[in-house]
Amino acid sequence: MILSALITSVGINLGLCLLFFTLYSILRKQPGNITVYAPRLVAEGKAQQGGQFNLESLLPTAGWIRKAWQLSEDEILSVLGLDAVVFMRIFIFSLRVFTFAGVVGIFILLPVNYLGNQLNVDISDFSHFSNKSLDSFSISNVNNGSNWLWIHFCAAYVFTGVVCYLLYYQEYEYISSKRIAYFYSSKPQPHQFSILVRGIPIPSGGTYSETVDSFFIENHSSTYLSHSMVRRTSKLQGLIGDTEKLYKRLSHLKLNNHTPQRFRRDGFLGIFGRKVDLVDHYEKKLEDLEDNVRLEQSSSAGKEVPAAFVSFKSRLGAAVALHIQQAVNPTKWVTERAPEPQDVYWPFFSDSFIKRWICVLVVFVACVALTILFLIPVVLVQGLTHLDQLETWFPFLKGVLKLTFVSQVITGYLPSLILQMFLSFVPPIMIMFSSMQGYISLSQIEKSACIKVLWFTIWNIFFANVLSGSALYQVNVFLEPKKIPSVLAEAVPAQASFFIAYVVTSGWTSLSSELCRLTPLICSFFKRVFSGKDGDEFEVPSIPYHSGIPTILFFGLLGITYFFLAPLILPFLLVYYCMGYIIYRNQLLNVYALQYETGGKFWPIVHYSTIFSLVLMHIIAIGIFGLKKVPLASSLTIPLPILTLLFNEYCQKRFLPLFKSFPMECLVKKDREDVNDPTMGEFYEKLVTAYRDPGLMSLRYSRSSTEGYNSPLLHAARV
Repeated sequence: MILSALITSVGINLGLCLLFFTLYSILRKQPGNITVYAPRLVAEGKAQQGGQFNLESLLPTAGWIRKAWQLSEDEILSVLGLDAVVFMRIFIFSLRVFTFAGVVGIFILLPVNYLGNQLNVDISDFSHFSNKSLDSFSISNVNNGSNWLWIHFCAAYVFTGVVCYLLYYQEYEYISSKRIAYFYSSKPQPHQFSILVRGIPIPSGGTYSETVDSFFIENHSSTYLSHSMVRRTSKLQGLIGDTEKLYKRLSHLKLNNHTPQRFRRDGFLGIFGRKVDLVDHYEKKLEDLEDNVRLEQSSSAGKEVPAAFVSFKSRLGAAVALHIQQAVNPTKWVTERAPEPQDVYWPFFSDSFIKRWICVLVVFVACVALTILFLIPVVLVQGLTHLDQLETWFPFLKGVLKLTFVSQVITGYLPSLILQMFLSFVPPIMIMFSSMQGYISLSQIEKSACIKVLWFTIWNIFFANVLSGSALYQVNVFLEPKKIPSVLAEAVPAQASFFIAYVVTSGWTSLSSELCRLTPLICSFFKRVFSGKDGDEFEVPSIPYHSGIPTILFFGLLGITYFFLAPLILPFLLVYYCMGYIIYRNQLLNVYALQYETGGKFWPIVHYSTIFSLVLMHIIAIGIFGLKKVPLASSLTIPLPILTLLFNEYCQKRFLPLFKSFPMECLVKKDREDVNDPTMGEFYEKLVTAYRDPGLMSLRYSRSSTEGYNSPLLHAARV
């Protein structure tokens, strides 16, 4: 790619970013869009729906940036929990890393690369500067055997040291202390006193519930409190969800009492059919739904699953039961940490141990198949980055491809755009795959999907592009480890221009579209226009960890890998992280709500990804110094990945246990504090029913089951 093609891509995406920022500044002030751009504030009663239109709202302003900047970490922690703090710490960590890398890369490495003459580039000719290849700014342009390569060698060592220092002192140690402090400051929570038990032996002449009760009374008599059996209620969950939605819609109609909205046609999109009073129509439909729910509840009450939530009188009692094998047969009485009640993923309980094991294998095969299938758009994209290949495939396009602007758009913009379009389908697919694996909570599903998306992105966007662009038929190199550094050293620098354009297209524009929330905006518009529904029906989203974290970490991998290979990528990465820092703070302030809390357990993913990126950089450095005829530098780089892996091993021993479970010291301290807490009696009463299946709770919606519509929503669905 030539410099002018990159400038074209930057110009297009910069224009799109400014357009999205302007649209957001205007649209967020429109009364009808408040449930799109501030749904959490509306749900919490901190913002009002409605309002009057005025001309000033059509003027773009930047006040939202100031509010997002002023949001403190303590405010994020109090509203959205430690997971949201960890999410923002990824941006802070990345900004620190790439600010240092940018200073070294732009002011030291980039001039050294450009002053080289390996590619026979005339550095004194500025008349055709825009037509220069981006390779002239990379390490490929440094002469073979040049002593200037020792600057890159030193930069690799210094950069690795800085990253490891920031990982240890600024992040891992800080987040670990935050995790302990968050635990100490928290009130007693049901999941702290409970575990999940699976693989309950088949009872002889009794029930699973009686078996659980007798087992824990016999073996944990001093700490055992109660248990809640799990039943198959998947169908009930759907019925209850439909009932709750209908009740909310009915309550809104009765509260607002808008006469025009009460009467609509009952046909398609409210256009066809006979006119009906929606209040009466919804009341009858609600009663029918409740009857169906009660019938299903009566038939599901006895369908026990060999799984139960077991609660204890102390945190230490729950921890002892969790970490000690309960039976001689390790597949019986299998214990797991209980999630928060609202975090439980109920559908998994219908799966047996064998089914879950088989599902893991099926998901693995499906992930491999998806990875192979994704190579099709990757090969297509690489064809677009090489116009000579495109002309060979499509000879009739030769005339069009010779146009300067067309060739610049095709090579600088389209490849990243096409790849991003295909990649947008991956996160929901990985969520579906993870939900099939038998995880007990939504947080575990999202964490598993996060890891899947991350490695899928690294392989398909990084390695597949690198190999298909420069060594498509050298995949078998991974069977010969000695050749890996040299092949990567040849292939990775050759794809620098593509990944610079990828950061601009997939990074900048995607962040801007996240701010505008185009899909919810379009859905809200069509609901108001075609369905006649107000903003009463809206969903408060949770933070998309499974898609957001892999994207941030992948750009971090690109920055670390190309730090000394092609430092021109670093300014674009800094812009991305600055934009992400402001945009996601704004979204945390207005949009996202707390769905669950893991206590910062996403951070180890960040740590491992960073270590992998560093080791990958080292392997490429070993190969590049070898290709550049500096064998001593190549040999002296070998200790670098070894030292990095030793550092990672130390971090595992020092910090990782704190993210798996809290130490006994913390548990005992909290239990002693609870002894003097007068509210613990009330907490134990609630703990007995905390994990009761929401599908079996009684309904109180229609007039036949409650005295009025002023009663609270079905609390059972919010266990």
